[in-house]
Order: sequence, then structure tokens, then C-alpha cells
Amino acid sequence: MSKPVVAIVGRPNVGKSTLFNTLAGERISIVKDTPGVTRDRIYADVTWLNYNFTLIDTGGIEPESGDVILSQMREQAEIAIATADVIMFITDVRQGLQDADSKVADMLRRSKKPVVLVVNKVDSFEKYMADVYEFYNLGIGDPHPVSASSMLGLGDMLDEVVKNFPEGAGLEEEDERPKVAIIGKPNVGKSSLINRLAQEDRVIVSDVAGTTRDAIDTDIKYNGKEYVFIDTAGLRRKNKIKEEIERYSIIRAVTAVEKSDVVIIVIDATEGVTEQDAKIAGIAHERGKGIIIAVNKWDAIEKDNTTVKKHTEKIRQILSFMPYAEILFISVKSGQRVNKLFDLIDVVIENNSMRVQTGVLNEIVAEAVAMQQPPSDKGKRLKIYYITQVAVKPPTFVIFVNDKELMHFSYTRYLENRIRDTFGFRGTALKFIIRERKEDK
Repeated sequence: MSKPVVAIVGRPNVGKSTLFNTLAGERISIVKDTPGVTRDRIYADVTWLNYNFTLIDTGGIEPESGDVILSQMREQAEIAIATADVIMFITDVRQGLQDADSKVADMLRRSKKPVVLVVNKVDSFEKYMADVYEFYNLGIGDPHPVSASSMLGLGDMLDEVVKNFPEGAGLEEEDERPKVAIIGKPNVGKSSLINRLAQEDRVIVSDVAGTTRDAIDTDIKYNGKEYVFIDTAGLRRKNKIKEEIERYSIIRAVTAVEKSDVVIIVIDATEGVTEQDAKIAGIAHERGKGIIIAVNKWDAIEKDNTTVKKHTEKIRQILSFMPYAEILFISVKSGQRVNKLFDLIDVVIENNSMRVQTGVLNEIVAEAVAMQQPPSDKGKRLKIYYITQVAVKPPTFVIFVNDKELMHFSYTRYLENRIRDTFGFRGTALKFIIRERKEDK
């Protein structure tokens, strides 16, 4: 199931972040607690009616001069056009229609992507409606008057956004082929990896070009089975500052991860795991995807018989929030172990969608509880009544207990490890939901 992506574009001070934060609500706090996940809010999960989508803030603009603003807005629009299913173009009723708005509107119109035009800061519909109509001149459809700070008009705007989702997006998909996102910082060898995987078998079924020259899904057949690889090679521009490149690669990563079943995080063996690798890995972890860490350029490392062990320990230490991830040392250049990726992808997908019978789960938990007493507080001990699996991708379990407060993170982790001892679940996160049940039931 792939979630639609909605991107926000607009000039400085039109209220983009206010709108972003209002729509993201408190759900965004999940992002803060996950190690390695970006602290600056670039993306958030939003639910409207029965639709779930990912909202992306394409970036802040430094208001220096008109020219700079326009070039940065064009950049935002390019990112949005490349990654989003629907674009929200935010304008400001009080500043009125500006030259930069018109130029960006032209660009968005040519992209043929659905655009929802939002006119913000309309605190009173009576007072401002005449000014809202001015925005019809942009030629990208009806302006939707809202006030992000007073939360007016948001429902109608969201109705319009979800109307534009691709057919069946946010609902189950027909395409059964495994979708694999290849993510990582710029220049770690993501595109070369896809080329290598494709060339070895010489059956690129087709190159489905995305909206721009750089969003490409490649179909690859291996041992008679088809896979779709999603590449996140970004816009390569020489004079970009580091933060922008980083922000952009994170936006691309979120989009690719959202569409995939399995994520391959490519890391440069000569550099080890960097902070940006950890951020990007955190996104895949938070999304509950199957995860493989491919350590590329392994041919460039001087080796003795402890090299693999040392590197593995180092990776595990930095990416300690995903101890389940599979690690594979490869060299795209020489082709070493690259084809092993296909076997791993199969294993990880199988684990990510594995179901365990309730009876068996409860036996494992009963045994685990007998071996290690649940925690207690002020004389009250945690009781675990029952566990059942409620979802796959990622495997999700509900544990019924007498008191949620007593269920410490460490005890949940202990139970997770016992379940993993039995079923493996290699390469996939497991999700646990703790529910309280009153004693008398």
C-alpha cells in the first residue's frame, strides 16, 4: 500500500509552517522520539476522513531579494513536482497576488500535476472574498480560502486535496511485485547499484520515467521474478549548500520509502555510518519497512579476519534503534555479492508480511513471563493477559495488560526479542500496541 505524498510550496511568510503544523497536529511528536530521525519537521502523517497521506514541507525560503525568492520557489516547485502526487500552493490574501506567485504558478501548471491553490490568512470570509477572487488570475483553478491559525476552511481544502489522489492511492494496490527503495546520501553509489542489478541480467523490462528526468522506477527480473527498484538519485546541482542537499535527499527518501516494501540503505564502507545515514535510516525504521543495509565500496577496505566483525559492530552501535536490519557488504564496482541482495529482499519481504498464530504467540509470552518477572511499581505488578497479531507490513501486535504505565519499554523489548528468537523476523521492525483491560473481565 503506498501512501500519497502532498507537498507544500509557497513564498516566505504566507503561513506554510503554520498550515503544516496545524494539519500535522500532535502526531508529529512520534518523529521526535525516534533516534536518528530528522528533528526539523520536514514531513508528517496526516489523516483526513479515511485517507492517509504524507505531507511534505519543501523548504524554507530566505527572504533576501525578489530574485532569490523566485529562484528558491522554483526549486521548491521542482522538488514538489518530482516527488508529490498533489501540490498545495500557498498564497497570502493580505499580501495579494505577487509576481513570484504567477511565475511559480506557470511552472506548476506546465507540470500537469494536480495543484490545490490555497489562499491563507482569510480570517473572515465576508471581509476578504473579493481579494480571494483575484487569485483566479493564476490560472490554476479555484482558490481555496483558509485561515491556518484560526483553522477556518481547512476541511474544504482537504476534501479538494484527497479528490486529486491517484486512483486507489491510500488503498490496497494491485501490483504485487516487490518494491525496493534504494536510499542513502548523495554519491554512495545508489544509481550504479541499480544499473549493476539491471545489467547483470540484461532484462530491464522498461524504464518508467517519472515526472522529471530524475525520478525513475526500474523493473528488474531476476530468476524469473520481477522487482521494481525506486531510485532516489536527486537533482545534481553543483552550487547547492549542504543543508539544501540534505533536506532534498531526505524529502526524496521519505517519498521513496513511502512507496516501497523494502528499503536498501546504501552506506559507503570507506566513510562508515554518518549522521545523515542515521537520519535516512530512521525514516525507514519509523515507517516499519523491511530494511537491508548495503555497505558499498567493500573492495576499497583493507581486510584481515576481523574486518567484517568490526564494521558490523560499528554499524549496529550507531544504528542501535534498528538491530533487526540485515547487513550485506558489497562492491557495486566489482559486482561482489550484489546478487545476494535479491535473496535478502525475498526473505525480508516474507518476514515483513508474516503472520503468527495467536495460540503460539501466547505460549511464547507465557514462557517469557515465567523466565523473567514483569516489572512492578509500588506493590502493583504488571499482568499480561493476552497477545495477538493485528497487522502485517510491519507485523503489529496488541498486548493486553492490567496497567499500561507498568509496561516499560525494556520489557516490551524483552518480549520482542523472545518472539524474534522463535520466528526470526529478520530485516523487519515489529510494532507493539499496549492496551489496558480491567481486571474483572
